[in-house]
Amino acid sequence: MPHGMLDPYFQKAEDRRIKAIRNEVVWRFTEKKAINNADAIFFTCEEELKLARTTFKGYEPKREINVGYGIQKPPKFREEFSIAFGKRLPNLQNNYWLFLSRIHPKKGVDLLIKAYKESVQENSSIPDLVIAGPLNSSYAKEIQKIAGGHSKIHFPGMLVGEEKWGALYNCETFILPSHQENFGIAVVEAMACGKPVLISKNVNIWREISEIKGGWFFKDLTAASIYNSLKEFTLKPKEQIEAAGANAQTGFQRLFNAEKQSEVLLRELQEL
Repeated sequence: MPHGMLDPYFQKAEDRRIKAIRNEVVWRFTEKKAINNADAIFFTCEEELKLARTTFKGYEPKREINVGYGIQKPPKFREEFSIAFGKRLPNLQNNYWLFLSRIHPKKGVDLLIKAYKESVQENSSIPDLVIAGPLNSSYAKEIQKIAGGHSKIHFPGMLVGEEKWGALYNCETFILPSHQENFGIAVVEAMACGKPVLISKNVNIWREISEIKGGWFFKDLTAASIYNSLKEFTLKPKEQIEAAGANAQTGFQRLFNAEKQSEVLLRELQEL
């Protein structure tokens, strides 16, 4: 089960040229044999399965099976969640958009902030933006500089436990403009909390989310495209946003619930 490591992104990204050469060498001498001699290769979603066919020459597995993937149900909402999150950002307005992930170049957070700042210039009443993730890296500090101390952009740092669930349960939408995401656990956590998602089609579960109408997608990963998507989102009626959130939560139960997906995995293993 490669969990995204056969994604062509890792061979094409400009900042991974040395690692791409290493991967090619390892593929030729060991991994190709491991893949092609296995009884089956399991994938977490349909997009991962399809992308894996495009990365390395000589990729000829005996069987490819999409067994899905899942997470545990989130805890039911409690007011303590909101209180815990509120302590991290006491000045935050009630309505906000949430990015919760590693603050890493792969995540597209720089493009999101640039697009958001432009959006605020045009419409100062849009929800605040919360960028939640560890702040101890040099890249995270660069991102804070791009934000430029903007009063509507907030950096609470890494959120865990009650404060994380408070952030997820109280946001209007979850945003992730990632350049590559094999599954996106935080995306699914937001869906499980009944929140619609606004993501790139580089998040590999976008097909499933599109099927259940649980969110929307950036057309391209540029600041201009993200700006347009944010503008379109602000024009959506509240009822439409809430309906997408309900779809997301229902879709989580059907597609991404760990208990159900473990049954799929077990069944496939038994049939090999």
